[in-house]
Amino acid sequence: MYSSLYKEVLSFFFTYALSYEPMEEKSCAVVTGGNKGIGLEICRQLALNNIQVILTARNESRGIEATKKLNYSCLPNVVFHRLDVEDPASTTQLVEFIGTHFKKLDILVNNAGITGFRFVADKIVYNAKGEGRLDLLFDENKEPLPGVIEETYEMAEKCLKTNYYGTKGVTEALVPLLQRSKSPRIVNITSVNGLLSLIPNDKLKEELDDIDNLTEERIDEIIQCFLQDFKADKLRENGWPLEPSAYKLSKSAINAYTRLMAKKFQNRTLVNCVHPGVVKTDMTLNWGIDVEEGAKGPVMAALLPDDGPSGVYFNQTEIAPFK
Repeated sequence: MYSSLYKEVLSFFFTYALSYEPMEEKSCAVVTGGNKGIGLEICRQLALNNIQVILTARNESRGIEATKKLNYSCLPNVVFHRLDVEDPASTTQLVEFIGTHFKKLDILVNNAGITGFRFVADKIVYNAKGEGRLDLLFDENKEPLPGVIEETYEMAEKCLKTNYYGTKGVTEALVPLLQRSKSPRIVNITSVNGLLSLIPNDKLKEELDDIDNLTEERIDEIIQCFLQDFKADKLRENGWPLEPSAYKLSKSAINAYTRLMAKKFQNRTLVNCVHPGVVKTDMTLNWGIDVEEGAKGPVMAALLPDDGPSGVYFNQTEIAPFK
């Protein structure tokens, strides 16, 4: 079932990591998309806070290498388990792994995500450090300049499937394990691109902001309407967010889902979303703040005290409005 390299990492983990402290006394965290970028740094910072971290990634070999990198940097309390957020069977295997070895889950950081678009290669300008100049690809309103982004229907559909439905599926599967924790936390990585101010349609904007009446079923309907209009080339006509449209809607949906979950749990589980800033990753062409800085907000939200806020949007480490 597992590769020899996978077994090697698991052997290292169970030989050394668990010998430091009984596992039932250590808080346990799952980080999705943890093999690189901000996800990897979140794993590192949580491990430095004496949290038992389960680093997950879709690509097994990359996830194992990332885990070994942390293990060999004096962080034995990190173990890898494969997770493809689009694959329910993969999620089920993760749930079984956590239930068998840790009995509970204290922290879930939903970091896995994709952009749903690509930059046109010949439009990108790089500086001497090999960083893509994002500032030259966007106007003063932080909207992409004409012709710098390619976004197909297939990309849009996959973006929503990964960013929204993938996050939702993993969260719902892990809720029973989170409910065994004394202080459960859910942190959803979001973006300023999900702010409601970027949606031209005022009625849609009001619906997504009306948490007292909004339902998950209605979010599903909104997403299906968006996809229909995308295919019919009616995004501008019907007031949807524009390029990168699917990414923006996926993050608006995640923000709304975060608030619905917080309302459902009523502070028994703290559920928040965090915009980490524009962080130097593959997604941003390595332009932005360092991952160490970007991970501070998600880690802070993961370690909030029991009387901390729930259902809020953090812009890095500060609470900000969803609009």
